[in-house]
Amino acid sequence: MEDKKKESETPKGYYSNAPRIGNNGPSRLRREISKGMTFFVVIAASIAFYFALLRLTNISGVFSKVLDVLKPILYGLLIAFLLNPIVKQTDKILIPILKRKMKNEARAEKLSRTAGILLALIIMVLLISGLINMLIPELYKSIRDLVFTLPRQINLLVNQIGDIQADESNTGVMMRTFIKQATSTFQDWLSNNLFTRMNEVMGRLTNGVIDFVSEIFNALIGVIVSIYVLYSKETFGRQCKKMTYALLSPSHANVVLHITQKANDIFGGFLIGKIIDSAIIGVLCFIGLSFLNMPYTMLVSVIVGVTNVIPFFGPYIGAIPSTLLILLANPIKGIYFLIFILLLQQLDGNFIGPKILGNSTGLSSFWVIFSILLGGGLFGFLGMLLGVPTFAVIYYIIELIIDGRLHRKNLPESSDYYDEYSFVDDTGKYVISRETMEKKHKEKCEKEKSMKEKGE
Repeated sequence: MEDKKKESETPKGYYSNAPRIGNNGPSRLRREISKGMTFFVVIAASIAFYFALLRLTNISGVFSKVLDVLKPILYGLLIAFLLNPIVKQTDKILIPILKRKMKNEARAEKLSRTAGILLALIIMVLLISGLINMLIPELYKSIRDLVFTLPRQINLLVNQIGDIQADESNTGVMMRTFIKQATSTFQDWLSNNLFTRMNEVMGRLTNGVIDFVSEIFNALIGVIVSIYVLYSKETFGRQCKKMTYALLSPSHANVVLHITQKANDIFGGFLIGKIIDSAIIGVLCFIGLSFLNMPYTMLVSVIVGVTNVIPFFGPYIGAIPSTLLILLANPIKGIYFLIFILLLQQLDGNFIGPKILGNSTGLSSFWVIFSILLGGGLFGFLGMLLGVPTFAVIYYIIELIIDGRLHRKNLPESSDYYDEYSFVDDTGKYVISRETMEKKHKEKCEKEKSMKEKGE
């Protein structure tokens, strides 16, 4: 009876639960083995890194192949990222209403998520189909007019050149010499380069059409992937959070999660805001050009709107080919267009852009230009587009590291404290300058005054 009583007091299912490994710490033998394994891993990693550098081309080819295979997934993640604000807003509105009317909260959340995804897809389809219906006919008309009028414009240019050649003044002689050299260079280019590269151009055109159809197919699969991502985004988030806490220490995990959240805010605010801003600029450009009766209205508006996605340099990238197109059709209107686009970009830079984007990146103008040039030089158009938010995240991480080190040294973190006359003495104590002290005192007084006025 006593044995049975002891058996009944024994906890059931003890070994069915996952044990906690390593609570007592490693043994001495295990610590010695760990040291040896550390040396082995360092040596093996060094050898592997050396051979990886020798096979860098093959490794990059493998990564490129993997990226090509995963393109539908990447498109799906991007589409889900862009549609997520609509889904979140729908959940915010529908979930409280459905929970009041339905007893099953999980079902209410699922129904709200379905409605949000469906609404987001409908909005996306309507926007794409509306843009296609508006743009394709107008673009076709603009390109057709350009093809039909370009020979006449070239003949007019040739006649003007002939008039210049008939001129016997010094300017006419200089122009004839310049035209002769330019004509000779153009003929050499036609005979030596153009015809020899026609097959290459046609081959690239064929490959470009095939690549375009392939990208459309990948994007369609990406839409399907985005639906699954939006349905399970909370699950994916929890899994990533769980893995982060499992692999890193709590403090490091919290830093990683914080930076991830900050990166999401920066990229989301910048990309979505820039798309909205560019759409507004494209519409305003179309209205203005229609009012001014400019040629190639839709074509130029599309160029201006698309290139406006690129920060800082985008307006100028779009304005140069657009101005040349309009100058060929009508030189006077080309000048009018140049003035109009400068005014439009001033409106965007000073009013529309700041209202939509705000300070989403936290970068100064210098760092914006730096990130665009660096990203564009390394990765082309995509680098120019994503260079600013990417550099903003890197800048924020560096700022966190620097502020953390200053905090440990009991030094002020704001850059305003490090003016020309402030310094840190040999003991590590910060010495504030009179100018900085007066400035901070003034700011404090203004802040207190503002708070009192709001309180009144």
